[in-house]
Amino acid sequence: MHPILVELGPLQLPTYGVMLLIGIGLGLFTAHRRAARSGLDGNHVVDTGLWVVLGGLAGGKVLLVITDPSYLTSLQGLWSLLRAGGVFYGGLIGAVVAAVIVLRRHRMAFLPVADVLAPSVALGHFFGRLGCFSAGCCYGDACERPWAVVFTDPHAAEISGTPLGVPLHPVQLYEAAFNLLNFFVLSWVFAHRPRGAEGIVLGTYLITYGAARFILEFFRGDADRGFVLWQALSTSQAIAAVAIPAGLALVTLAWRRRK
Repeated sequence: MHPILVELGPLQLPTYGVMLLIGIGLGLFTAHRRAARSGLDGNHVVDTGLWVVLGGLAGGKVLLVITDPSYLTSLQGLWSLLRAGGVFYGGLIGAVVAAVIVLRRHRMAFLPVADVLAPSVALGHFFGRLGCFSAGCCYGDACERPWAVVFTDPHAAEISGTPLGVPLHPVQLYEAAFNLLNFFVLSWVFAHRPRGAEGIVLGTYLITYGAARFILEFFRGDADRGFVLWQALSTSQAIAAVAIPAGLALVTLAWRRRK
């Protein structure tokens, strides 16, 4: 679509980076507001959120390398790795690890803060997928539907290997639309959660996003998705298959703990 927002000679401002910054900014802003309504220290929550972002970026690239080790075989591959957004589930795992470490430093419980941050993750992911669509990465499989999209910018092919001139599923927009809807769903769950039911928002997120990602993986057409269980599932589908029951367990336990 439009991978480079501004290009001045050798200087380039990538659209993906701009959308990612917007998503992070709005995500932290909304998390601060929810923290204040929950009686949590908003500054500590935002500090945690910033480390969650850094852990997420690192985790996303680590899982990308695990699913496609070719990034480490050349300087061009390393440069592409730096420019790539990474695998979201790797980012989610890295974010959780970063959150646990930072929350121990702030002496804050994990589940209440995770409930505050979960809707913001969905909101940030919405903007991130719009950035993916602009960059042409995370592209879909061949599509003959009227809503198919055709990428034509050579930068998209250079950065992500995006097929040019081929009608594809706009899977980035599918996921962006879901994440925006999920943001409102999770915000509603947060506002109406029973007292003492810590973890119910995080659990709901794991269920909803896990189910959506499992389905959307069937429409992805980008390079090696990483496959497990005798090539039956992609790496993201395998993680989703774990995330959904984990989310169900969290919601069940939260409901039982409610006061």
